Amino acid sequence: MRTIVVTGGTHGIGQGLVEHYRARGDRVIAIGSTAVPGDDTIRADLTEAETVRGLAGALPERIDALVMSAFRYSPVRAETAAGLEYTFALYVLSRFLLVEALLPALERAPSPVILSLCGSGAGRPPRWDDLQSRRGRFRALDTTLRGAYANDLLGTAFPIEHPSARTRYVLYNPTMVDTGLSRAFDGPTKVLVDVASRLFATPVPRALPPIVRLIDAPPDAPVTAFRAGRPTRVARGADDPASALRLTAALRALAP
Repeated sequence: MRTIVVTGGTHGIGQGLVEHYRARGDRVIAIGSTAVPGDDTIRADLTEAETVRGLAGALPERIDALVMSAFRYSPVRAETAAGLEYTFALYVLSRFLLVEALLPALERAPSPVILSLCGSGAGRPPRWDDLQSRRGRFRALDTTLRGAYANDLLGTAFPIEHPSARTRYVLYNPTMVDTGLSRAFDGPTKVLVDVASRLFATPVPRALPPIVRLIDAPPDAPVTAFRAGRPTRVARGADDPASALRLTAALRALAP
């Protein structure tokens, strides 16, 4: 029996993975912002750095797989209690801090893997002088795409900062999956997004098998990227070590 930790484990793909592995008999700990029944469910606000770091003490000493799927599309700019832009705090900073906090537990497992559900292979480079999207008009899609690029940079940085780690880092872009995105909208936009999801998005159960295969049999390379089950490359320029380390240094400065 393996121990698997899933952030965003109460909705969408994360919830699907939780249900799959629990049915298989593994111990699965779901971390989410909403409370759901289950002894192995932790309600936590992952936009708060101290909360993320504190999870290490609440989780088992050995973790076989860490799946990071927590994400919430925010149409308008919002800030966390610490004054950080919400999408950046949840989609980028929390993933970096979570890996740093849980890496010792992962390294105790025989074949550990981190799987980051993100928009790998797409995205736009960070605005280094405006990581919190404070300048100009806030554009939710642009902020999300910059978060996707930042996650590719985190994958690039991982083996540089942890050269002796046995843990494998997998960046996975599931493409369009029906995960309830319409909940983020109101009125006509909500209806349009809901219809588009039903027509064009992959249902969660169909999106799971290639993800499960990567969790069950991690690739040999320290870092790999996949798009809907097929190998892909990170976004152009996101394989640059200097940019990757610049990002991790900025994240450490934001949450010292």
